[in-house]
Amino acid sequence: MNPLTILMHERDNVAIVANAGGLPPGATLPSGLVLRDQVPQGHKVALTDLEANAPVLRYGIPIGYAIKPIAAGSWVHERLLKMPDARELDNLPISTLKPEPQAPLEGYTFEGFRNADGSVGTRNILAITQTVQCVAGVTDFAVQRIKAELLPRFPNVDDVVALEHGYGCGVAIDAPGAEIPIRTLRNISLNPNFGGEVMVVSLGCEKLQPERLLPPGSFAIVDERNVADVGASADTPLDVVCLQDDAHVGFMSMVESIMRQAEQHLERLNARLRETVPASELVVGVQCGGSDAFSGVTANPAVGFCTDLLVRAGASVMFSETTEVRDGIDQLTSRATTPEVAQAMIREMAWYDAYLQRGKVDRSANTTPGNKAGGLSNIVEKAMGSIVKSGSSPISGVLAPGEKLKQKGLIYAATPASDFICGTLQLAAGMNLHVFTTGRGTPYGLAECPVIKVATRTDLALRWHDLMDINAGRIADGDATIEDIGWEMFHLMLEVASGRKKTWAEHWKLHNALVLFNPAPVT
Repeated sequence: MNPLTILMHERDNVAIVANAGGLPPGATLPSGLVLRDQVPQGHKVALTDLEANAPVLRYGIPIGYAIKPIAAGSWVHERLLKMPDARELDNLPISTLKPEPQAPLEGYTFEGFRNADGSVGTRNILAITQTVQCVAGVTDFAVQRIKAELLPRFPNVDDVVALEHGYGCGVAIDAPGAEIPIRTLRNISLNPNFGGEVMVVSLGCEKLQPERLLPPGSFAIVDERNVADVGASADTPLDVVCLQDDAHVGFMSMVESIMRQAEQHLERLNARLRETVPASELVVGVQCGGSDAFSGVTANPAVGFCTDLLVRAGASVMFSETTEVRDGIDQLTSRATTPEVAQAMIREMAWYDAYLQRGKVDRSANTTPGNKAGGLSNIVEKAMGSIVKSGSSPISGVLAPGEKLKQKGLIYAATPASDFICGTLQLAAGMNLHVFTTGRGTPYGLAECPVIKVATRTDLALRWHDLMDINAGRIADGDATIEDIGWEMFHLMLEVASGRKKTWAEHWKLHNALVLFNPAPVT
């Protein structure tokens, strides 16, 4: 076995072991350094002697400080490190980086569904919004019948999904923070993949009434004349099936009412056809989950390269996960296109700091046992590997949780790092294609949007060969470059967006639940 290690920056005094199965004591690195300990794959080995309190450098920054002397060749793990304090949110570099403009990436297209509001869907889906968890069982029963009995008659419709969630009642609906789950659900209902068709199932007595969720003028309905804006005086009312209505006598009455209304929406959706649109119509959310030390070496840098390609093509790309970029806030504010964008990022970081403090935790609560088993010692190290998904393009906008995207370019969409909540909020922002990297492995998927999953290691890609769409582990193996995988990802996105190729999550119909972010109290 040839010992292989990966160094991320010339200043680093640790490197990660790349060999599958790790390296045993006595293994000799190409530099001549002899390992003193067994070092698992993805974990760090000290390249020099480190004194107590000495900074441990990876990515060229201190990811921690040695709590006792560490000899060269030793395994460096989280129990040997004191985590740095969080970067203060004042005196940050503001819009200091002015990269040379990149040449536009022209001529790339995909086959998408053009919506009346100008947005483009990558799928043609009937989504049934629910105002409250109470109706979830009835709606699910109806959706199964719709798929079995109605959907085969509408071949241009890809799927029918119920937008199930745990919100709607038993909550402090007027408390500060309650606007986040409400606008999230509202904006998910308007996702480009749903074609402007808005259908709601309500119980009747819940706090989140349909008119509050989708007030007049907040959406458009497609009809035979093309489009009718729904406003206060519009002829077409919000399409609501209320289960407590007197007209419903028995369970099947409720189900059949949902099916009758769904059929009308399916007819309109079925009339839609794909058309050639520029790659600039992509709205891509990038995220990582089940991260390991290879995430910041292979998959996430490849996503970052692809992010730059998408921005050059005029598309929109959202990166998120507040606690997983918080330690790189200076890198973000320096890349902001304007001081206003930088201040918006600082505002979102400060809001989240305060949110965590109310729960008496800090950003260190983010890292999981799997992250640490995969070589990530703490949130600082994890953040340095996560932030590279954003590439190198200027950051042109910021979204608060649940807000809808209204511009092109690279956008910071503030979300918790939780996979399910982040994906839900990116759907609300208008995401029509998702990229998800993983090192430990997760079968994550979304019913509402295609999810391209990227493995950080070849071992994972081979074991989960029918769950991972791209193997970025080839970068660490020396069989491909970051640029190679980035371009592969870009071309796969166009194929998936066009419906010419399904992701593995779509193939197996692996779908995580929508999880609304609700920082307000539950009553």
